[in-house]
Amino acid sequence: MHRIFTNERVLKDCKIYSMLVDAAKKPHASFHMPGHKISEWDITELSYSDNLSAPSGCIQEAENDLAKILGAERSFLLTDGSTAGVLSMLYAAKRLGVKSLAVCRASHKSVFNGCALVGITPLVYPEKVVDGIPVGYTLAELSELYPSVLSADGLFLTSPNYYGKTADLAAARAFCDRENKLLLVDGAHGGHLHFDKDLHAGRFADFWVDGVHKSLPALTQGAVVSARTVKFSLALYEGVQIFRTTSPSYPIMASVEYAVKYPRNEKLEKAVRKYVKTQPRIKAFEDWTKLSVLFNQSAFTVQSALEKQGIYAEFCDGKYLQFYLSPVQTKEEFFALTKVLNVLLKEFPLEEENTSERVPAPVAFDENAEIIWVDMEEAVGKICAVDCGLFPPCTPLVARGERVEQDKIELMKKASNVFGIKDGKIAVLNEKKGE
Repeated sequence: MHRIFTNERVLKDCKIYSMLVDAAKKPHASFHMPGHKISEWDITELSYSDNLSAPSGCIQEAENDLAKILGAERSFLLTDGSTAGVLSMLYAAKRLGVKSLAVCRASHKSVFNGCALVGITPLVYPEKVVDGIPVGYTLAELSELYPSVLSADGLFLTSPNYYGKTADLAAARAFCDRENKLLLVDGAHGGHLHFDKDLHAGRFADFWVDGVHKSLPALTQGAVVSARTVKFSLALYEGVQIFRTTSPSYPIMASVEYAVKYPRNEKLEKAVRKYVKTQPRIKAFEDWTKLSVLFNQSAFTVQSALEKQGIYAEFCDGKYLQFYLSPVQTKEEFFALTKVLNVLLKEFPLEEENTSERVPAPVAFDENAEIIWVDMEEAVGKICAVDCGLFPPCTPLVARGERVEQDKIELMKKASNVFGIKDGKIAVLNEKKGE
């Protein structure tokens, strides 16, 4: 724990951390949860520790501080990850009358699960891919290519995405104001963007989630979900009370407050942006914490070579190796990574490959059809019944209702972690039933 909380200047302003430190100095015989009976740090709701479900002390003070930093009317601490925030936002949107949302196919699976759970219809449009990286459509492009999705009651955007590409939130805000629609933003990968108000959802969205643990020094599952106005805050509060745990982790809460208050590392940002300009095979967008290094067909081989040196990338998509940085990292640590990358980029020159980028053809999904699990190779050509893909980034490689393609199977077979696959099998519709 103490290896997380290292910045003394920041800690002076951290309410939850201060409460835990003060409590640890006092005698404490534990006859309460949790069962490990170690009272320091990991405690439950006690007379002095406040209550996340109805905060009135240090947690309330921390949430008020976070709301000011993030530009919100109200912010809610989450110890269940950004998923709990996404579900809470969708519930709030439903309570406010939203029946449909324009959603990109490349959205996190929690968005589709949440829509199904609360009864919102996702009007799904394909992802726009350039050089193998999802970059998102502008509103002008959406209006021209998929005008029907903009008839939805609101927009659900992911910004930044898993590759660091941010959406044009200013244009989205202007559109939603003009058309009287809600704007929801999944900022699970953008917890650090509050340093740049033009990129952060807090300046534009009605509801948004900041996934603090992904790019700031917070414990895993630490996140914050926020609302722009009092009316929206009340609806979001209802959603949070449903989807947020009633047994929150105090260490996670303390780490979230600490992480959001952690200072910007401008020296590292400048060093990263300067290095990227020297390497044409490294793609970097507005979000400096994400580097996409192009290796094409050698990507999994390079990933394995790096791991033998004890260097672990965030994920490999079969084309790019994705590296995630954080403000807590030093320039020296980053330069050590660049030395290794410089060697590998020379050792593995780009191989020619088919660069055609196809949009999966939609297929009518029969809700009454029988679902069967078949070996991955046998699934080719069949209709997928359960979203599946690489983990991370946990966006569907083959979405429910799409035909399974051979190249997607080959990619999932090479990956070390996947989702939607069970014992090497994929769920598909049994189209032969009744023949």
